Amino acid sequence: MHNAEIDRKLELCIESFKSVLYEKDETFLENMAKTNIDQGNLARYMLWEWTQGVGLYGLWKLFEKRHDERCLQVLTEYYDARIAEGLPGKNVNTMAPILALSYLYEYTRNETYGKICLEWAEWAMHEMPRAGEGGMQHVTSDRANPGELWDDTLFMTVLPLANVGRIFNRQDYIDEAVYQFLVHIKYLADKKTGLWYHGFCFDGCHNFAEAFWGRGNSWATIAIPTLFEIVDIPEQDRRFIANAFVRQVESVARYQDEGGMWHTLIDDPTSYLEASATAGFGCGILKGIKAGLLDESYRAVADRALAPLLDCIDDKGVVQQVSYGTPMGRESKDFYKQIPLHPMPYGQAMAILFLLEEADA
Repeated sequence: MHNAEIDRKLELCIESFKSVLYEKDETFLENMAKTNIDQGNLARYMLWEWTQGVGLYGLWKLFEKRHDERCLQVLTEYYDARIAEGLPGKNVNTMAPILALSYLYEYTRNETYGKICLEWAEWAMHEMPRAGEGGMQHVTSDRANPGELWDDTLFMTVLPLANVGRIFNRQDYIDEAVYQFLVHIKYLADKKTGLWYHGFCFDGCHNFAEAFWGRGNSWATIAIPTLFEIVDIPEQDRRFIANAFVRQVESVARYQDEGGMWHTLIDDPTSYLEASATAGFGCGILKGIKAGLLDESYRAVADRALAPLLDCIDDKGVVQQVSYGTPMGRESKDFYKQIPLHPMPYGQAMAILFLLEEADA
């Protein structure tokens, strides 16, 4: 497909980004209101969560590659406003905005940004609860999830830790990030298919509903080549992580719908087709080819996803067909099929990341 259409859709995504970033999420607020969190802090959590964090990273990568000053303005305005009002408590999901902030610090050398990045990285290293074998417990804003590993954690918390380690020359942060990838692969990657389960619980040693959730898998597909971009990894660990990535992508490719997208349950064609997972797989596959992890033949898999993903971006630049934030399906795979579709900042970001990779391919 000609780059002109990709550029047109990217332009629409930029124009719509702020409206999606700051949209009031009533469902999130209702869920948070049921917790023990101080009600005065609800707005802080609503505007500093994984949904915004992924979106901001996508905007940073757009600035990094296209040097569009609008992106830099949105980023600095967002972070300055959130810092001024005070940040929420630390958990896996509220760590996500640190990834883009760490890059922004590296670019601007704003010491306030740098101090926050180090503070949150220290929390992840030394105070964040651990599940079995030292794996990061998937603590969220509304649940402690004791003993649980989730695939989301790698993108939301481990990549920020790795990047702060690179920027500040903290090998201990880098080593911990690599270990987290290893332990998550051990317990989440299915030995038969190579696909990833959404989570694992050490209390009972099970993978919950044993769902191969689309967006959860795509977090791993993006995160592994991104980790390789960020830090140098010891050869033996690199081989282990790379092999897990290749096995996953081999299986992901087999389950691609004939129209080019993927289903929210990868292996269940009765579940709906989902845009964020589709963009995530497309982006991760192209990154994997660029990193030398995948054979060039996989480019066709990513390219097949481009046209339907572009169709999901409406004339206002909002990415449709995105599944809402998805907690763990603990007992039934049908749980994932009932998650509603709703435009979200991470949908915008994952589309941007995929389109950037396609434009540069």
